[in-house]
Amino acid sequence: MIVGTISMAAAILLAFLRVPLGFALQAVSVAGIGFAVNWNVAFQLLPFTISDAVLNYDLAVVPMFILMGNIIAKTGIAQDLFRAAHAFVGHVRGGLALSTMMSCAGFSAVCGSSYATAATMAKVAYPSMKRYGYSQSLAAGTIAAGGTLGILIPPSIIMVVYGILTQTNIGDLFVAGVVPGLIGLALYLVVIRLIAARNPSEAPQGAASGWSERWRSLAGVWPFLLIFGLIIGGLYAKLFTPTEAAGMGAGLALVVAVIGGRMSWRMLRRVIVDTAYTSISLYTVLFGALMLSKLLTLSGLAAGVLGLVEATGLEGMALILVILAVFLVLGCVMDSMAIILIFVPLFAPIVVAQGFDLVWFGILVIVVTEIALITPPVGMNVFVLKAVLPDVPVARIFRGLVPFVGVDLVRLLLLLAFPALTLWLGTTMA
Repeated sequence: MIVGTISMAAAILLAFLRVPLGFALQAVSVAGIGFAVNWNVAFQLLPFTISDAVLNYDLAVVPMFILMGNIIAKTGIAQDLFRAAHAFVGHVRGGLALSTMMSCAGFSAVCGSSYATAATMAKVAYPSMKRYGYSQSLAAGTIAAGGTLGILIPPSIIMVVYGILTQTNIGDLFVAGVVPGLIGLALYLVVIRLIAARNPSEAPQGAASGWSERWRSLAGVWPFLLIFGLIIGGLYAKLFTPTEAAGMGAGLALVVAVIGGRMSWRMLRRVIVDTAYTSISLYTVLFGALMLSKLLTLSGLAAGVLGLVEATGLEGMALILVILAVFLVLGCVMDSMAIILIFVPLFAPIVVAQGFDLVWFGILVIVVTEIALITPPVGMNVFVLKAVLPDVPVARIFRGLVPFVGVDLVRLLLLLAFPALTLWLGTTMA
């Protein structure tokens, strides 16, 4: 257990020091297993774990969803979604911010990445909000908060990672994320309307669009509805597995881009190269996380932590609250993916031992991770936004995020108090 504890501390320290997470986890895990068991086992486990993961059918879902998101992001289809939302609500006070938030939700439904959602919508929506005189804090805060929907509204890459780490059905996680994601979107829209009502100068009204223009703008929405309907509808009806859904979604996105005249050979090459780069980076991190899970078991740390929890007498909802509090604190200083990869394998056995549903717990963890993406000092969505919008101060982005963090905490409490909000859709499907 001592070796496991030291290894975990080393992994957290390396994450703080911004050492590439995949290599840090692999190095710490090999060293920990070497000291806890023997070096021969450690060096044999690494290639075995990597080969087993590479040949894992479920892991094929990762590059397919990344490919689908890249096609949508790089061919400009996201701009059509923003134009449609703006045509319908752009004339109300705060309408551009409302359009941006709805576009973030729609883009999230076919992207699966918070960073990609925030970066794409910053390029699409921020210039319009700046032109109409929106405050920097509201404009940037809306985009950064909207980007967090990318890891909750399915399909979600982080749901795939959680499912692999905990051996939870990825399709069940996707279905469970729909209602909490829509609740988050609704609360964000309420926040924008309240800000616009309280401080009209921060959210001016835009020009109204005629009904003919509105109907024409809907032509840009059908690709998102088609792809989302194919993936979630197919999973809901049990027509195909998450891996098959990812492949069909990526294929449909490519067909849509080709039919729309947006895909050239040069663009296709760029999309494939970016997908390969991102997939390899994510696979490297996953290899390290799988090795860390083996270290937790072989070193006795997982069993030791479970014993310590039982000794404290904490159980039921009190224990869940403590675990989520730990995730919230960690989210203020660590990258969200690092939190999932390092700590989910440690806490998941405790949650199972308490009789809780891992799908419900997974959605709670993802909501907490969403909050981590927009809280200082290490809110990764904020720094993604800063890279795209260098003229917007980081402090102003964080200031604009305060009300969104507040309603995120309200949503977290709702999901804690009413687990049916998370599990109802999946139960209905079953």
